Amino acid sequence: MAVRIWRKQHESMHPTCMSTTLQAGGGSVMVWVMFSWHELGPLIRVEPRLNSTTFLSIVADQVHPIMLMAYPNGDGFFQQDSAPCQSARIVQECFQEHEGDFTLLRWPPQSPDLNPAKHLWDEVKRAIRQLIPQPSNLTELDSTIHQAWCQIPHITFQHLVESVPRRNTTVLKAKGGRTKC
Repeated sequence: MAVRIWRKQHESMHPTCMSTTLQAGGGSVMVWVMFSWHELGPLIRVEPRLNSTTFLSIVADQVHPIMLMAYPNGDGFFQQDSAPCQSARIVQECFQEHEGDFTLLRWPPQSPDLNPAKHLWDEVKRAIRQLIPQPSNLTELDSTIHQAWCQIPHITFQHLVESVPRRNTTVLKAKGGRTKC
């Protein structure tokens, strides 16, 4: 976004004639989330490079207890993509150990990304872009992300969950090619 500042020649260094910028976007925050048709799950801040050990702790501390509580009969499904940290042997062994508690949906590597959470991120990003002023540091950004996540309406994530079968069918018809999903 271009900003024009009108000034007189002798005002070039006056603070009212300057605009501050952040180099390289000012940093980023990486989070891991889960949600269901019923509710948004936790938002967990993770290091920019999520590894299998960290993901295993998320599965043990968050995914497994939440799935047990939400689906006590073991009839819940957990979807994830095939990121290397999620495909690691130690993570897969954990899922196998708890296979009666919920079903892990198989996700082929290098498949089209149909993860509905991506659409929720669009909601979060849109909410943050509308803020004035924008978050000015990583702590503010983290807080703003949490606020935007908690304000996503139920109907939004319910529609996303309901859309998964239709989007899967669309990708299958396109034989893995481009779709409008």
